[in-house]
Amino acid sequence: ASRVAEARVAERARIAREMHDVLAHRLSLLATYAGALEYRPDASPEQLARAAGVVRAGVHQALDELREVITVLRDDDDFDGKHPLPGLADLDGLIAETRDAGTAVDVTRRVTQQEDLPGGLGRTAYRVVQEGLTNARKHAPGRPVRVLLAGKPGGRLVVELANPVGPADPVINGSGTGLIGLTERVRLAGGEIDHTISADGEFVLRAWLPWPAETAETAEPTEPAVPE
Repeated sequence: ASRVAEARVAERARIAREMHDVLAHRLSLLATYAGALEYRPDASPEQLARAAGVVRAGVHQALDELREVITVLRDDDDFDGKHPLPGLADLDGLIAETRDAGTAVDVTRRVTQQEDLPGGLGRTAYRVVQEGLTNARKHAPGRPVRVLLAGKPGGRLVVELANPVGPADPVINGSGTGLIGLTERVRLAGGEIDHTISADGEFVLRAWLPWPAETAETAEPTEPAVPE
């Protein structure tokens, strides 16, 4: 009975973690565009129509992502893998999406490869960046974000995000569960994570993830591409 109870708690935590990681990012984007509709009544009809179209498309995308997460968590046999869980190779799309919502993002990559990271490593790194960008959009809207990726096989992958501290009254309130769930995810991957306020007044989120050495034997190093 004790083992069954522990399994249920673990499964609920896993579901909550996946749901938050996927939907918090998407819904915060929708809140940003909806805020533009609310606070810019003087915008042209074309601008209002474009923002409304983004909101509508975002809702549909959130529903699609919700279905994918539920499918993966249920381990259904009919999951066709057409929409695999994101990894580090999907980072460019995440960055572009954030920039389109009005957040300036500067990315520095000091990794020998990123296309062939083990699934768990790439997925965890992606979630760290996603949560950091979501938090910046909630608590420091309009402030620039710096993203650093550094590491190599046989060592550790360092993922760091930094942004100026926002106003005391954020535009979008958060529950704080995102960082808690992210901490659990990173620790389950064998890594470490912390977040601090630097002497320069920046919120810094930093994670260290183990990068197995055998990755170097199964993939050729590629030149890291920095998004324009």
